[in-house]
Amino acid sequence: MANARVRVAVNGYGVIGKRVADAVRLQPDMELVGVGDIASDYRVKAAVVRGLPVYASLPDRAEEMRASGIPIVGTLDDLLAQVDVVVDCAPKSIGARNLERYRAAGVKAIYQGGEKHSLTGHSFVAQENYATALGRDATRVVSCNTTGTVRTLTALRNAGLLKKARGVLVRRATDPWESDRGGIMNTVVPEPHIPSHQGSDAQTVAPDLDVVTIATKAAHTQTHSHYWVVELTRAASREEVLDAFRAAPRVAFIRASDGIVALNSTIELMKDLGRPRGDMWEVALWEDILTVNGNEAYYTYQVYNEAIVVPENIDAIRALTGIVKVGAESMRITDETMGLRKEFLVTGA
Repeated sequence: MANARVRVAVNGYGVIGKRVADAVRLQPDMELVGVGDIASDYRVKAAVVRGLPVYASLPDRAEEMRASGIPIVGTLDDLLAQVDVVVDCAPKSIGARNLERYRAAGVKAIYQGGEKHSLTGHSFVAQENYATALGRDATRVVSCNTTGTVRTLTALRNAGLLKKARGVLVRRATDPWESDRGGIMNTVVPEPHIPSHQGSDAQTVAPDLDVVTIATKAAHTQTHSHYWVVELTRAASREEVLDAFRAAPRVAFIRASDGIVALNSTIELMKDLGRPRGDMWEVALWEDILTVNGNEAYYTYQVYNEAIVVPENIDAIRALTGIVKVGAESMRITDETMGLRKEFLVTGA
């Protein structure tokens, strides 16, 4: 496979799936063969308009899709027969039901964070455990919140600064495209258990992390925000902590002094920068809010839930298929093709 492009299927053309499909098309070593879904609405019709071959994920939905004007190429089984790897972006728990179909087709499979770690026995964040995913039949790209947690905490750990971390996660109520179906209004809903699941999920990727999270859902539909109190291994300067984040991949600085004072500010910035769909794939960490007091660090950042896991899915494709053996090299290719940055408001950053 070293001299050929990896053939990729995306099953589920929703919030994550459509973004993964676009990212696959940017890669020099990948080919998007097609996308699978069961819907007959504007989302899948948009895929047709954009020239993507569409397959029916369930055979009994094919006729309904065709009747709605979607030119179905075939079934999911037809698609799987043509590919090396499938990225499953189906709704939560549906991916688990597809496991045997993927195994029977002999294709490698990547699942999303809505599935359980036990489904694959391996959970993935590229900067932390790319090497252990090499050649596996399947992995699970962890959730948006867990991805942000792993990126930032391992940055401190790799700099020798992390002892333990306690975080509060303020989650969006629902995805923007579903906001007409209901959501949280004029209230905040704490998750019923402490610790919340995100901290333990981060430990499926980096077992050595001493991390506890508390989470709540708030009355907004775009992005999450995290607030961390971190005990460092020693007294450190603010600049040392900033340097740890500067050295980490996929963490970018934002500043209140630039007028980026809230979640909506960053969303607007991504649009102004011409990002596809206004996406932000990086963790956006407020540099001028970060505070260090002796052996404690306090910081906050933003997680764009619709996009942050997309580069991780691309790296997972390379890891499972083995076309790139070194995680740093895969991340370099992914980040260059997608346009990830370390600084949003510095030319060439």
